[in-house]
Amino acid sequence: MTTVLGIDAAWTAGEPSGVALVQRQASRWRCIAVAPSYAAFTALAEGHVPDWSRPATGSAPDIPGLLQAATTLAGEAVTLVTIDMPVATSPILRRRAADQAVSRSFGARWCSAHSPGPARPGALGAELSRQFTELGYPVATAATPVGTTHRLVEVYPHPALLTLLNRERRVPYKVSKASTYWKGASIPERISRLLEQFANIQRGLEPHIDDIAIRLPRADDVKTLSALKPVEDALDALVCCWVGGAYLAGTAYPLGDETAAVWCPGP
Repeated sequence: MTTVLGIDAAWTAGEPSGVALVQRQASRWRCIAVAPSYAAFTALAEGHVPDWSRPATGSAPDIPGLLQAATTLAGEAVTLVTIDMPVATSPILRRRAADQAVSRSFGARWCSAHSPGPARPGALGAELSRQFTELGYPVATAATPVGTTHRLVEVYPHPALLTLLNRERRVPYKVSKASTYWKGASIPERISRLLEQFANIQRGLEPHIDDIAIRLPRADDVKTLSALKPVEDALDALVCCWVGGAYLAGTAYPLGDETAAVWCPGP
């Protein structure tokens, strides 16, 4: 069996991070676990089911604890870690070659890369990279042969979703951007439209990953936009897992240099 841990990592410790775990059994990938935060994922390994109706809690990642929880849930050690966060083999002080390459490749489709720096993700990102490296998952750079196991593979969900959903432009599914996507729309209208995008993403993932343990709420049951953030983070973590499967299959490619790379699924 092969197991991929996907992390939608927040750039600050106060924000929650979605986590997903998938495992290939025979010829199919299966979702073993998915949670809206590090704490909720660790609790899953102890038999506690996440409460998706409550706001997720942010925390600094306990990487050894996270990997141990994944091992407990999967019954084997993690083969690959995929993460939505800038990581590198050297300190991140400004935009990287990887960020520039992503923006060149996908900027016209509204998927330019964010600009990392010493403040965000800063020390949090550096510590995360260091711990994963020390625990046997060094950063996969553009010099890393595709498919190399036991690596930390950076993923940017926005361009990945272009391939997954066969879209020409950025998918409008970020909760914090709802007022920008749909100016003038009421809160209930924005909630309905976000849920529609979430459903599209989940349907796009289902042919590739079985047993996705996310049940999208009904729009009438959602009172605030922020209540949808845990679902957004969990879907991003699953997208990271999907790209990890492409990487292991040899169908992903890197954008970057010998210090860092964003890995994208091939068409």
